[in-house]
Amino acid sequence: MKRKRNTEKDYDDATQSDALVLFGVTGDLTHKKIFPALYAMAKRGGLNVPVVGVATSKVSLDELRNRARDAIMKSGGIDDPSALDRLFSLLRYVRGDYEKLKTFTALKKALGSARSPVHYLAIPPALFAAVIKGLDAAGLAEHGRIVVEKPFGRDLASARELNRIALSAFAEDSIFRIDHYLGKEAIMNVLYFRFANSFLEPIWNRNYVASIQITLSEDFGVKGRGAFYESAGCLRDVVQNHLFQIVALLAMEAPAYQGFGAVHSEKTKVFQAMRPLQPDDVVRGQYAGYRNEPGVAKGSDVETFCALRLFIDSWRWEGVPWYVRSGKCLAATVAEVLVEFKPPPQRLFDDSSAVDERANYLRFRLSPNSAVALAARVKRRGKEFVGDQHELYLLDEQPGKETAYERLLSDAMAGNGALFAREEAIESAWAVVDPVLSTHHRAHHYKPGSWGPKQADALIAADSSWHNPILVKATK
Repeated sequence: MKRKRNTEKDYDDATQSDALVLFGVTGDLTHKKIFPALYAMAKRGGLNVPVVGVATSKVSLDELRNRARDAIMKSGGIDDPSALDRLFSLLRYVRGDYEKLKTFTALKKALGSARSPVHYLAIPPALFAAVIKGLDAAGLAEHGRIVVEKPFGRDLASARELNRIALSAFAEDSIFRIDHYLGKEAIMNVLYFRFANSFLEPIWNRNYVASIQITLSEDFGVKGRGAFYESAGCLRDVVQNHLFQIVALLAMEAPAYQGFGAVHSEKTKVFQAMRPLQPDDVVRGQYAGYRNEPGVAKGSDVETFCALRLFIDSWRWEGVPWYVRSGKCLAATVAEVLVEFKPPPQRLFDDSSAVDERANYLRFRLSPNSAVALAARVKRRGKEFVGDQHELYLLDEQPGKETAYERLLSDAMAGNGALFAREEAIESAWAVVDPVLSTHHRAHHYKPGSWGPKQADALIAADSSWHNPILVKATK
């Protein structure tokens, strides 16, 4: 999909940002993801503007540089010292309270002649509103852009309020609601694979698809982030955003033209067609030992696992169940989509009625590696008309590809909103999960290293069974 046109404006004509401001520069997200992305951009020659970090921490510029060096070393090492020096030469630091105007006055001074900065909010969601208001009061919003990390709100009402605050200071085209999953190469390939191949369209509908399931699993726990997880839970943390975005790419209609405005419109229609969830559509789980994590309440009912049954009430998908699950402390760290097709209408061969095998399916491996596989039955050698199902497997690993954060940072600075979520889509997705955020069944305990509580198997049993991807241990 050419990222050329927008319904509002052509991003090629947008002003290139002349500075990058990182709120929360001493935080965990910046350390793990953003500093390595900036280093990668510097290596490719794509970073040549001031990078101004803002935080409440009492650190010197040299200490901040050392933090950046440590982050880059841990993410893969330093193989281009000149690129690191270039990043360090661009780095600035402003210390201050996000609630006080003098912090933003100091930021304006540090930006110097820069007039079109990108402001990246790598901070807790509770601080979003204060920073947006501070930027507006200091005159830093008028020609700037803002990148807001997920979660964008914690329910429909808060998402609407945050949109209202953001739009009071920034134009919609200047608001970049980041979901790093949309920047992953494998996720972008889902969109490409769907609409670049003519053989798929005739069977990509309720007449031929029996069910679709998506698994996003991690083999580790909350890693000391219990306090955050207590305020979020699996449904808010990854389902409403990451997994719903994958559903939208799989379910959307073809865009009307080669531009991201059309893609946004079609994805929003998918969310609007989703049937609001009811308690019986959701299985919540919590891994044994979660309540012993620091910051977790002794009697916590927060889910670390969530499985959903979704329906999309559209002409294409009416009656097709979508099953989505995600969780921590599961058997593997992997993300995969399985599109299961209906069996042939007439069973001509003796092995056609085998109940221990799935019908034909299409499988997208999204992580840790990228692949596409199509399962088809092939006859065995001999006189008997019996066969086995085999996968036609395409491994799609490309060395040197951009990381999700590198791609998204570059796009935000260029004014390209193709891989970012829009206001209407965010609110429509929240409307689907809103009914079960507070009204739901209690979480079922499950054993770490399993695939979640057995109740999730019952959720899908009427239509299929969960596809458990090949075990791939996470790189810690």
